[in-house]
Amino acid sequence: QAGQVLLASAGATAPFVGLFGTVWGIYHALVGIAASGSISIERVSGPVGEALVMTAAGLAVAIPAVLAYNVFGKAVAASEAELEGFAHDLRELFAEPRGS
Repeated sequence: QAGQVLLASAGATAPFVGLFGTVWGIYHALVGIAASGSISIERVSGPVGEALVMTAAGLAVAIPAVLAYNVFGKAVAASEAELEGFAHDLRELFAEPRGS
């Protein structure tokens, strides 16, 4: 379960890192437009392209982390259920017979 905390943290925060990259890229596009005094595709395309790359990077981290978290969570739950059943069976095996 220790690694699940890291996966959950990565899955929860990576989209926000991508969103921050998107905002940063749009900010640079607007700064470029303001500096040149005119709107042109050259001023917008580079920063917006960087923004899209950051968004994709955030999703590329978040999606596998969330999927792995769910797979490991299911495996941990199954192991816990199996151990619970084993503990119950073991207790019944060593319990004193009732009614004697």
